[in-house]
Parts: sequence; structure tokens; C-alpha cells
Amino acid sequence: MNALLEVIIPVFLVIGFGYAATRAGLFSETAVDGLMRFAQNFAVPCLLFKSIATLDLSDAYDWGLMFSFYAGALTCFGLGIAGAYYGLKRPLTDSVAIGFACLFSNSLLLGLAITERAYGTAALAGNYAIISLHSPFMYGTGITLMELARSRGLGLSAGALGRQVGRAIFNQPLVIGITLGFVVNLSGLPIPEAANSALEMITRSAIPVALFGLGGVLVRYKPEGDGRAIAMICGLSLILHPAITYGLGHFVFALDQAAMRSGVLTASMAPGVNAYLFAHVYGVAKRVNASAVLIATALSIGTVWFWLQLLG
Repeated sequence: MNALLEVIIPVFLVIGFGYAATRAGLFSETAVDGLMRFAQNFAVPCLLFKSIATLDLSDAYDWGLMFSFYAGALTCFGLGIAGAYYGLKRPLTDSVAIGFACLFSNSLLLGLAITERAYGTAALAGNYAIISLHSPFMYGTGITLMELARSRGLGLSAGALGRQVGRAIFNQPLVIGITLGFVVNLSGLPIPEAANSALEMITRSAIPVALFGLGGVLVRYKPEGDGRAIAMICGLSLILHPAITYGLGHFVFALDQAAMRSGVLTASMAPGVNAYLFAHVYGVAKRVNASAVLIATALSIGTVWFWLQLLG
């Protein structure tokens, strides 16, 4: 119960505050868009840049951790596509978008916030290692399969597909921040003190601002759509993904406690807003993904509490 009160509830109260303020008209949708633009395009990329620039790469990159997390993510992606296409009889493009919601856990806004509150900033090395590959890998996988689904019979060349995927990935501010962080880390370039102090001020605002903005964004989502598809997304995201990560991490790779906490908690997060944005870009399964983001975020209060109890 202490984990619920001290770790999970404060995070969701910030989200709820943003939701209530926006729902009551005290914070306009235009303001929410501006806040999220600041968080996602500037504050969070700065946080990722600073964290990865100073990360001990040899210590953080436990490949057992990475395999455990991403094997779970890809399994849920495949099951989501298959379940939507064969079980729910959705078009292939809809099925890829629904699978993407099963793939893309909210590793950044929720995963970082909850892991930090539960175990402190020193426990975040594994989180940052996962996040450093998260957006490039997830978007690359999702966009590649979506473009293949859309181009069936159109004769799209491998080169054209590769350019499309590359542009979509490397135009993201999060990926730019991650890439620059690796450049600084691997080159050994020092960050000037003045720049480091400025980064420190910006990064302190990143998570609370993003959580408040996430609450404002969720106001736009309506809990409606295909109930079976939503239930499938919630089950795969909140239950199966962390279960696979836990099973592989514990029984196959014998991960240490810190790596297990980072991997399993990150895997247990609800689908991120990017699941809706991905569907919106392609104009498919928008209502299902929007509803799944909202409902899974609410349900994750209980499921995250379970995994916190199990991880200790």
C-alpha cells in the first residue's frame, strides 16, 4: 500500500491535475499543445541528451535487459497485429496501428517518473539504456511494417521505403537528443559549465511538465471504439509485456535487481500518446488507439502497483 500511496498516486495526481484543469477550461487546448511541444521538443530531449552524455555505457547496457524488454515488446506487437487481423477481422493497416499500441509503452513520461519515485535517480541507468533505443527501434519497426502494408501491390522499392523510415525516425527531437548524447559520451567532449547549468534547469522541468501536459492531452480521448481491441491492447501492454520481461530477466538472464526493476517497470507502462499519434498520422484505428491510451493509463495504477510489490 505504501508503494501505491508514495510512488504511483503522486505521478497520476499530476496527470489528473492536468486533466481536470483542461477539462474545466482553466487550461486551454492551445496551452496544452504549447506545453507538450515544449516538453517533447525541448525539455525531454535535453533530459535524454544530458542523461546519455553522462551515462556509463559499459555498465548501463546489459544486453540481457535489452533482450528481455524488447523480446516482450515485439511479441506483443506480433500478437496485437495477428489478433486484430485474424481475430477481429480488421484491415491490415488498422492491425499494424493496433499492434503499435501494444508495442510502444510509455517508457519516458510514466516509466522514468515511477521508477525514480520508487527507487531514486540512481536506479535509472537501465531506463535510459532502454529509452535510448526505444523511439528509433519502435518507430522504425512500426513505420516499416505500416509502409509495407500500405504499399502491397504498389511496387515500392526498398530504397524508397528506407528513406521514408529514416526521415520519420531522425526528424524526431527525442532521437536527435539521444544521438547528440551518444556523440558527447563517446567522444569525451566536456559540457561547458554554463551549458550544463542551463541544461540542469530545463531538465528539472521535463517530467512534471510532461505529466501535466499528458493529462491535458487525455481530455481529447473518448473511451469508445471496439471494446475487444481495446481490451487486447490493455492485456498485452499491461500484463503480457512485463510478464515476458520478468520471466526472461529472472529465469534466463538472471538480471540483477536494478536491471529487473528498470526492465519490468518500463514494460508495465501503458501505451504512450505516440500510439495515438502513429494511428493519426496514417489515418487508421485512431479511435481504438486513443481509447486504449486513456483506459490503459487508468488501469496501470493497479498493474504497476502489482509489479512494484513483486519487484520489492
